[in-house]
Amino acid sequence: MDDLFSASWSLDPVQTEIDSLTDKLIKYNHSYHTNDISLIADEEYDKLFRKLQELEQEHPEFKRNDSPTNKVGGTVLDEFNQKTHQIPMLSLNNIFSDMDETNNETRHKELFQFNKRLCEAIGVDSLQYVASPKYDGVAISITYTNGILTEALTRGDGYTGEEVTNNIKTIKNIPLTLKGGNLPSHIEIRGEILIQTDDFIKLNQDQDIKGLKQYANPRNTAAGSIRQLDSKITASRPLHFFAYSIASYSNELQFIQFSDQLEYLKQVGFDVSEYCKICNDVNELAGFYEDILASRQKLPFGIDGVVYKVDEISLQEKLGFVARAPRFAIAHKFPAEEAESQIQDIQIQVGRTGALTPVAKIKPVNVGGVIVSNASLHNQDEIRRKDVRVGDYVLVRRAGDVIPEVVRVVLDKRPRDTHAFIMPNQCPVCGSHLVQLEDEIIVRCSGGLYCNAQKKFTLIHFASKLALNIDGMGDKIVEQLIDNQLINTPSDIFKLRLEQLITLDRFAEKSANNLISAINYSKNTTLKRLIYALGIRHVGESTANSLANTFGDLDNLMNAKVSELLQINDIGDIVATSIVEFFSENHNREIISELLALGVNYSKNISKSIFNEKISGKTFVLTGSLIGYTRDEAREFVENFAGKVSSSVSKKTDYVVAGSEAGSKLDKATELGVTILDEQQFKQLFES
Repeated sequence: MDDLFSASWSLDPVQTEIDSLTDKLIKYNHSYHTNDISLIADEEYDKLFRKLQELEQEHPEFKRNDSPTNKVGGTVLDEFNQKTHQIPMLSLNNIFSDMDETNNETRHKELFQFNKRLCEAIGVDSLQYVASPKYDGVAISITYTNGILTEALTRGDGYTGEEVTNNIKTIKNIPLTLKGGNLPSHIEIRGEILIQTDDFIKLNQDQDIKGLKQYANPRNTAAGSIRQLDSKITASRPLHFFAYSIASYSNELQFIQFSDQLEYLKQVGFDVSEYCKICNDVNELAGFYEDILASRQKLPFGIDGVVYKVDEISLQEKLGFVARAPRFAIAHKFPAEEAESQIQDIQIQVGRTGALTPVAKIKPVNVGGVIVSNASLHNQDEIRRKDVRVGDYVLVRRAGDVIPEVVRVVLDKRPRDTHAFIMPNQCPVCGSHLVQLEDEIIVRCSGGLYCNAQKKFTLIHFASKLALNIDGMGDKIVEQLIDNQLINTPSDIFKLRLEQLITLDRFAEKSANNLISAINYSKNTTLKRLIYALGIRHVGESTANSLANTFGDLDNLMNAKVSELLQINDIGDIVATSIVEFFSENHNREIISELLALGVNYSKNISKSIFNEKISGKTFVLTGSLIGYTRDEAREFVENFAGKVSSSVSKKTDYVVAGSEAGSKLDKATELGVTILDEQQFKQLFES
């Protein structure tokens, strides 16, 4: 009886495998399309997807209704309005090439099979195609009514998308109104939103400077950017749009070829990839694939393959669609830019902002046509998460011009003598102590003015316009002086001599004299500029101004405690801790002392009490005309006492100072119950 019971509940091994693959792929799809997070490499996903397709074709009785082979994207987020696509946004089926083969037809066997199927279905010997790069971005559908942008939808699940019109309108190269006359009453344009490689590198550099977490990859960052509830965040990201097709259009337009549609898209104001090409047969398609693969690293954006579409629209319609993809088009995927190697050592690199990055020294390996011997491990948390050890065999990935990274450990090949990596407790370049703020992953060197790894960035910042403002001392001059070992710290700038400069390229006697004069002139500065010039992490121009007004003298600031700094408006734990850490490093104090000894001086501010409970940390709004103060004078009084002046009234406003002819701000303050001061009451705050 027990045997009968067990048999009745046991599943067929094939069904078990199909269920397992289905569940895994649903999980990966949801993470990728809905949460914008890649849990596995594209190549691994494609292998699992193909395996599921093959099993379902052999055993259709076990295919589930929720199989990913029937679906296109992920679920639609509830935070956005959901709208049905008038024409589904389907995905493309994939083909691959055997890169070890040299014979063209054998190497691209799946491509030749695809072309043969289409030719036999149409009854022709060859077909004309349009070939284009396969962007590694996010698909979007944009509708124009009478030439005006009226709606934008994400792919969603292919049938229902998220309405993101306001976000899409912030992307600079998407026209709000189409160019030209006689515009159609309706046109739906589809394309890809992405972040180009240089923009992504700069975006992460900015994140690094701000002490924020770096973005994982351009595709996920682009996807997250267009699904923001605040359009200002979308607008702040360097998004770019490439149009690749027209989904539907009103009768005013007629197209015979798909390539005609691409030309039309250019005419009305869209960017269309310059790498698109008309190919007259399958051999030209294979040649296009090889050419784009060879130039992949030089392209300004990330791609993971190429796309082929039958050019004649009537033939597209005749070929039609399968369950989740058009028959007339296919995606030809590139081989993954991954390879296996062994970690020989893990070393620390110190970046220009003091960030410490662990780097794996690996046995040289060819990754995507480039010999790689170093791979980033990002940070200690990543090393722990991936359990990377010296001696491990690892999978290394290279994508575009981004630094190669360790993807994962090949645990099956782990040697017995591997050992864990431990981050140092001092900077390996200058020996300064390391700091890690509470909400940051990155560990940083505290020796900002002293550390050689940071000196170029530090010195360029020190001489910049908003800092010491040394005229003629731009990036290239600073780099030249460093490369010739004439300056290493900010104080070295004030030791430069005319005879040293005139021996260098770019310097004649006049230009050398001009730079020496500019350096001497910069010695007489302000406290705000000097604080900003020191390059203290998180201390920008505004914060430097607040610090100068509050402490009045550099000595007072250098000896300030975190508790005192927290009394200043807009300074929180992170900034306060950063300031204290900076001045606790003896190297930084020594360089400041040397700067003052070399003649750098500033006018001391009259320090105000930062503990005036009526003003410090309070938010003021000024409205109407004041008799005894200009607006700038009133603002300065507030800021000198570590208060803040805002331009708009909200529940967070503490005081509204109302002069004559006060307008809507006064009305709103009354409505919200904000304290209203006349000019005399405002003056009394500072006298009490």
